[in-house]
Amino acid sequence: MTQDNAQAAPAVDPNAPVVNPQAVYIKDCSFEAPNGPFVPNAGGNPTVNLNLGTRANALGQDMHEIVLTVNLEAKAGDKTVWLLELQQAGAFLIRNLAADQVAQVLSIVAPNYLLSYARATVSDLLVKGGFPPFLLPLVTFEALHARAAAQQQQAAPPSPSVN
Repeated sequence: MTQDNAQAAPAVDPNAPVVNPQAVYIKDCSFEAPNGPFVPNAGGNPTVNLNLGTRANALGQDMHEIVLTVNLEAKAGDKTVWLLELQQAGAFLIRNLAADQVAQVLSIVAPNYLLSYARATVSDLLVKGGFPPFLLPLVTFEALHARAAAQQQQAAPPSPSVN
């Protein structure tokens, strides 16, 4: 006599919140080193300017593309040592979340996820260009999200009062 000990798999709740990366990719990338690694030393290490930005695009129902843009420029005095522009992107499936939660995923969770990929790409490009690696710093996307939300509230026109 055999007994069937197999248990049924637990049912997946179709209304459960879902945030799943579907793809991570380089959308655009540019690296320039006008003089290669042979820039005369202008009094020490070059100055590196960093600008980060994010944007989100709807790709379809529940599918969103988030693009983390990284612009880096290293200068020694008035000479450009290297210039790097990267758009690190990801496609994310986001389902069954409230609008404010979707906004947090698009501006906090997804950029945090993409930052490690961007950090590796930046470091690899610089090493392949003949320079020491540059590690992108940790970024607090939560603070940037809060600042953007506060700016939107200040920019919103006051609601009319009813007397």
